[in-house]
Amino acid sequence: MAGKLYIVPTPIGNLEDMTARAIRVLREADLILAEDTRTSGVLLKHFEISTPMRSHHKYNEHRDVAEVVERIEGGENIALISDAGTPGISDPGFMLSRECRRAGVTVECLPGATAFVPALVASGLPCDRFVFEGFLPPKKGRATRLALLSVDPRTVVIYESPKRLARTLRQLAESFGPDREAAVCRELSKVHETVNRDTLGNLAGFYEMNQAKGEIVIIVSGCPRLINPKTN
Repeated sequence: MAGKLYIVPTPIGNLEDMTARAIRVLREADLILAEDTRTSGVLLKHFEISTPMRSHHKYNEHRDVAEVVERIEGGENIALISDAGTPGISDPGFMLSRECRRAGVTVECLPGATAFVPALVASGLPCDRFVFEGFLPPKKGRATRLALLSVDPRTVVIYESPKRLARTLRQLAESFGPDREAAVCRELSKVHETVNRDTLGNLAGFYEMNQAKGEIVIIVSGCPRLINPKTN
């Protein structure tokens, strides 16, 4: 009888966000695939999980995915975790999930932590309709992507690293306009969590003068809808 692939979210900061179900699944699995075994080793030790673990990241997933699928088909239950949050959301996971589905292997994703949902809700910007961009293209296609997003009426969600934050905010201000409302959400669920809401122009200026640290989510309000004047 074939086993199952479990996709298991892990806390983005606060370990109290780990669910009881996630702990049970990781304890009962035959193998845990981790983005970084050193990072995940701390988590597993904290929750007294002794399941064998091996690396599964963007540099080896192409090579290893067929073997993992074969092991699940052979009856093993394998759990996939990333450094933080839900695997597959700007982290490794999509390829393995896709190949398991193609092979007829059951894929079960547990609900749990991810950074962009609390950032979106805490920002105070509209969250009924939004577009999740993850990390923007670093070079090729970046300007085109920004131009498309600048006219999207939905709230825009972007991941960014601290060292690129000021540059990205400045580019957003140039593409979207400096007066567009936005929020920079940092270190969510951790001790130094902050949500800094202002215009893109002001946020760009602030972070050009103040180096940010930690994991960052940028939320930008959607393009205001244009109202056509009535014609007689």
